[in-house]
Amino acid sequence: MARYYLSKTDVEDLVVGAAILGTGGGGDPYIGKLMVLQELERGRKIEIVSVDEVDNDAFVVPVAAMGTPVVLIEKIPSGKEALFSLRLLENYFNRKVDFISPIEAGGINSTIPLVVGAERGLPVIDADGMGRAFPELQMVTLHIHGIKATPMAISDERGNAAILDTIDNYWAERIARVITVRYGGSAWIAIYPTFGKPYKEAAIRGSISLVIEIGRALREAKSAGKNPIDALLDVTHGFELFRGKIVDVQRFNIGGFARGEAVIDGLDDYKGSKLIIRFQNENLVAIRDNEIIASVPDLITVLDSESGRPITTERLRYGLRVLVIGIPCNEKWRTPKGLETVGPRYFGYNIDYVPIEVRIKGVSKP
Repeated sequence: MARYYLSKTDVEDLVVGAAILGTGGGGDPYIGKLMVLQELERGRKIEIVSVDEVDNDAFVVPVAAMGTPVVLIEKIPSGKEALFSLRLLENYFNRKVDFISPIEAGGINSTIPLVVGAERGLPVIDADGMGRAFPELQMVTLHIHGIKATPMAISDERGNAAILDTIDNYWAERIARVITVRYGGSAWIAIYPTFGKPYKEAAIRGSISLVIEIGRALREAKSAGKNPIDALLDVTHGFELFRGKIVDVQRFNIGGFARGEAVIDGLDDYKGSKLIIRFQNENLVAIRDNEIIASVPDLITVLDSESGRPITTERLRYGLRVLVIGIPCNEKWRTPKGLETVGPRYFGYNIDYVPIEVRIKGVSKP
């Protein structure tokens, strides 16, 4: 569909799909869901438009939350924060925005643009810059296509705000991260201002529709008495990586990121094996019995083994019985520039990236 309006059912499905593509990070989309449903209950509409509906000279701005996801559990947003940053950026350019865009397809940042779009009556583009969630500002396909992150606006819930104009996108990340820490661990940004033509070349298309489709597939499978995990793996072209019980979680807030690891003891077919997942907001690598079975930029997602509901990194805890799945990333991330930006070596892992569909074939069975 070129254009459509979100229903409450779409929103329910979207937040489930967004948590799955969030790979453990991006913030709990449940908070975002409440904000979006509140907009619909107020009678506002949220229009989703295809990338092909965007004129080449249209002014496009992604909006998002930035910071450590666990902070949002205590600093619950009102929904106005990102709107404030957008207005600040519009004032800087002396131009109104034509289209809102998600910066990522995972976590709460899949819902923030919907809230802003509803408040402003602006259409939201059915696309994003990641096809998942990543922890740093330059980790978007707009970056690898040469689009600048700045000028960008960054604000907090108190009304503190700044406009940043940096020499490159890595400096945008460094400076904005320091500001976010000073804001208390979370900030609200309007970023990567651009026009329709370069946006259409750089964005990952159809991501909003995809997260809705993922959530719908799970919901309909449960209603029909079918295995929801099979439905999930079908719609995402994913792979089952592990089943087990979480026996340890180490989590630290370092440099504005939630860093750590979860240790999972195998159950059922995986009994006797151990899986370690390391994360920086998002899950980065999965290591089974000292053998890497998945790594960024492919997606690693932890699900509740009974309900199939995704579990974000801030909600990982001892005793949870989980299923871990892997999903192939968008092809843009498998290019040399993509791997330079989000490959395992960027995160400090001295390994070559191997696509998950190749890697999983070479992994010994439990």
